Amino acid sequence: MKVIVTTGPSYEPIDEVRRITNFSTGELGLLLANALAHAGCEVFCLKGAYATSSISLAKGHLAGFTTNDDLHEKLVRLAAGHDIAALFHVAALCDYKVSHIEDERGARQSAAKIESRAGALTLALEPARKVISGLREIFPKSTLVGWKHELNASRADALAKVWRQIRECRTDACVVNGRAWGEGFGFCTPPDSVRELAEKQAVAEYLAGWLRERSGKGPPQK
Repeated sequence: MKVIVTTGPSYEPIDEVRRITNFSTGELGLLLANALAHAGCEVFCLKGAYATSSISLAKGHLAGFTTNDDLHEKLVRLAAGHDIAALFHVAALCDYKVSHIEDERGARQSAAKIESRAGALTLALEPARKVISGLREIFPKSTLVGWKHELNASRADALAKVWRQIRECRTDACVVNGRAWGEGFGFCTPPDSVRELAEKQAVAEYLAGWLRERSGKGPPQK
C-alpha cells in the first residue's frame, strides 16, 4: 500500500525574512510514518520545513513543504502519480495568513524586509487554505484520517468538533488531543467509536494496525 503522512508545521510569510507558524515538532507524524513503513507500506512523508524532531524516516520518501498552498500542490502531484491507499493528515497547518501590513499612519508596507524603523505594525490576517477540506476531492477513494488539537472547552466539545470534521470533510477517522481532550489521544471513527491511546508511539502502532485491518491485510485490532 502507498500511504502519505503529513507532519510538522506550515508557515505563512510576513515578508521575505519573517514568518508566522505553529508549534509542532513533527514527531508524531514521523513515528507514524516509520510504523507504517515497518508494517509494509510505501510511505510518502511530507514534513514541514520548521519541524524540529530529530527522528528520521527509516524507509520511504521524504519531502518538505512550506505554506498550506505548497502542501496542497504536493498532495495534488502525489495523487496524480500514485494510487494512494491512505493519507494521515497529522500536520499542524496555519489557520491564517497575512493579508496586508500597515504602519502607525495606516500606510501599507510591502518591502522584501520591512524596516524595524517603521515602528508599530498592524498585520491583517485572512483565512489560509484549509487543506483538509479539499482532500476528498484529491483522493476520492483513499482512506483519510484527520487530526484535531483542541485547547478550549471540554472533552465533549472537542469530540463535537471531531464528528463535524469527519462529516464536513468526508474523512474516515480523526485523532484528537490537546488540553480540551485531556491526557493522551482519542482515535475516533464514525458513528461514535472512540479508542483512547496513552502516548504517541501507541498512536502510531495502533493506526498502522488499523489500516492493515481495514485493507484486509492484518488481524482485527484488539
